[in-house]
Amino acid sequence: MRLNIRPPLPSTHEGAPAVRLTAEQKLRRSVLACLLFEDTFYEDGVTIAERIRTLAGEVKPETVAALAIEARGTYKLRHAPLWLAVALARTARGNPVVRQTVEAVAQRADELAEVVAMYWEDGRKPLPAQLKRGLAAAFAKFDEYQLAKYARNDAGRKVKLRDVLRIVHPRPADEAQAALWGRLRRQELAVADTHESAMAADTSGENAGQAKTDAEKRAVWERLLREGRLGYLALLKNLRNMLEAEVDEALIRAAIRARKGAGRVLPFRFVQAARAAPRLEGVLDEAMLAAIADLPALSGKAAVLVDVSSSMDWPLAGFQRGRAPAEGLQLTRLDAAATLASMLNGEVRVFTFSEHVVEVAARKGMAGVETIRASQPHHGTRLFEAIEELNRRVPYDRLIVLTDEQAHASPIGKMPAPQGRGYVINVAAYQNGVGYGAWVHIDGFSEAVLRFVAEYEAQVELTASTVH
Repeated sequence: MRLNIRPPLPSTHEGAPAVRLTAEQKLRRSVLACLLFEDTFYEDGVTIAERIRTLAGEVKPETVAALAIEARGTYKLRHAPLWLAVALARTARGNPVVRQTVEAVAQRADELAEVVAMYWEDGRKPLPAQLKRGLAAAFAKFDEYQLAKYARNDAGRKVKLRDVLRIVHPRPADEAQAALWGRLRRQELAVADTHESAMAADTSGENAGQAKTDAEKRAVWERLLREGRLGYLALLKNLRNMLEAEVDEALIRAAIRARKGAGRVLPFRFVQAARAAPRLEGVLDEAMLAAIADLPALSGKAAVLVDVSSSMDWPLAGFQRGRAPAEGLQLTRLDAAATLASMLNGEVRVFTFSEHVVEVAARKGMAGVETIRASQPHHGTRLFEAIEELNRRVPYDRLIVLTDEQAHASPIGKMPAPQGRGYVINVAAYQNGVGYGAWVHIDGFSEAVLRFVAEYEAQVELTASTVH
């Protein structure tokens, strides 16, 4: 048997030669565009989750911790950072970085129970001390409203909030907190005034068990809107329900425009909301354009190249393997990429590629998303040819490619270098990719990736001016 043999290059799922990556690079690309346990076009969600867990054991604990916090805070992901924190608890037992990470990424009360459920995913066992300390520290962040909001849904869960409280034994800061946690143990928390609790069927009196009428639903929605009690994501997710209940549209539109808490919402949520409630698309577009105005403008000429291949047109969530997605009903990675392409400020030209390269109008907001989607049939991933064509005929200072990186094998051989600055924004969690080397590689589908481009260039220019 010969051992002195260099292993073959990895490849994309469509056969193009990929890049050999470090464990840290593999982990970043698996985490920052990951909706945990959701199947993708080429890989199932369990495979991706297992890869994250394995890679977390191959990377320094401090690096894993920083990535989990970045994924939760900057990239606005929920479950992938929790999974990463749990993986860290398995591989870095005794390291205080576990406690710090768990405390940082558990930002909703229900996530405390999710962390424990994830740790027990392959069997119930004692929690490591640092994991328990992190959960105990996180408990102190939540008041009665926040605990009650999620404890009300405990009935159908394997791990309940009061179970976590019993296991980790947090130390109350004062008598008030001790009393609060006592009410949680006894299931005596005051009912949180959320849209779920307000919409629940009556549980007592002559109307017990009866669902609310449309008039009652309308009254609840309108009260919550007037009092500002709906989070922005809850608002966007419930627009269709509000319209069906004939809620005062002036209240809905005012809440959308106010954008209270919108900074914690991923950009593609505006597109998702508009598809669910088409008659509100205009005001949703206003809110999306207002978010775009907050982003820095890029200097010089930017060319943006968006992957519209068939793998990009698969649902971000709710995928059922073996069944084609219903066109237009679910959000896709293409929608995420197109939303980012439609948020860039500055002198921008927008192109799409699949089998061919097509230039489209560089529109902002909803119009930009739909223009990109409709630009050409969604088939192959001729990425190398697309970059070569733009290099040949389009003058630019920077080229930004939005893709899942699963390029076809090509006579060109490997991914061409950009003519100016080049960025590959990877919006999928696949194991292998092509956008490294001469390219600045960025993973994720938050608007943070666009901020990174501006910040990176500012840093490069500052460094150059300092040297000279």
